[in-house]
Amino acid sequence: MESYAKGETEPPLIEETIGANFERTVSAYGDNEALVEFASGRRWTYAELDRDVNALARGLIGAGIAKGDRVGVWSPNCAEWTIAQYATAKVGAILVNVNPAYRTHEFSYAVNQSGLRLLISATDFKTSNYRAMVEEVWDRVSTSSPDEKTEISK
Repeated sequence: MESYAKGETEPPLIEETIGANFERTVSAYGDNEALVEFASGRRWTYAELDRDVNALARGLIGAGIAKGDRVGVWSPNCAEWTIAQYATAKVGAILVNVNPAYRTHEFSYAVNQSGLRLLISATDFKTSNYRAMVEEVWDRVSTSSPDEKTEISK
């Protein structure tokens, strides 16, 4: 008895990266609305979203993030989360979603298990002060070297 399962083959999987797929979508629908953040009322067309995604991708590369590096996002749903998702995809980094409800011990565990090289974080949300929690545990989390620990805040 084999322990192999094969799923549906139709429709076929898209054989391109998320970054390449996003760029193709931008080329086809650049002037169309792509992202609406209801809470703030901010809106992006695909071209505007691509501009902001590329700016963050350049920032990630400038911070030393390369293909295969792990970049964490610790934030509730917001436009910046979406921008970070596409920027990491364009760079080839691995996006690590950190649950916005985590407390310091859970955050430390997630960082140590995932090997984050960089964290993108909201400053706070409801009763969570992310900045204070990061400062509290950042000395105790594992990364490649202490010099590589970096925080970018929203």
